Amino acid sequence: MKKITYEKSMDKELWFNWLTRTLNSYEAFKDLSSGENPEDVAEKFLSVNRHAISEVFERFDEDDKETLEQFQKLTECEWHIYRILKKHIESRNKVISVNFRKEKK
Repeated sequence: MKKITYEKSMDKELWFNWLTRTLNSYEAFKDLSSGENPEDVAEKFLSVNRHAISEVFERFDEDDKETLEQFQKLTECEWHIYRILKKHIESRNKVISVNFRKEKK
C-alpha cells in the first residue's frame, strides 16, 4: 500500500464530496422519467462532467481504486436496501389472509 499524504487524502476526499454533491444535484429523474435507462443516465452524467472527472483520474492510483471499489460496494448495499424496502411496501398491498368460511344468507 502506498503512503498517502494528508494533502493527497484531502484532495481525494474533496473530490468524492464534489462527486456526491454534483450527482445529487444532477437532474437524473428528468432523464429517467423520459424513458432513459440508468446506465444511459450515468453515461450522460459522466459526459457532462468529463473534464472535472478526467483531471482527478489522472492522479488516481491503486489506493484510489480500492476506495472506488468500497464506494461501489456501499452503493450496491444501498440498492439492496431500497429493493427490500420496496418489496415490503408492495407486500402490504397484497392479500395476507383469506376468509374461506361462507356466510349464509
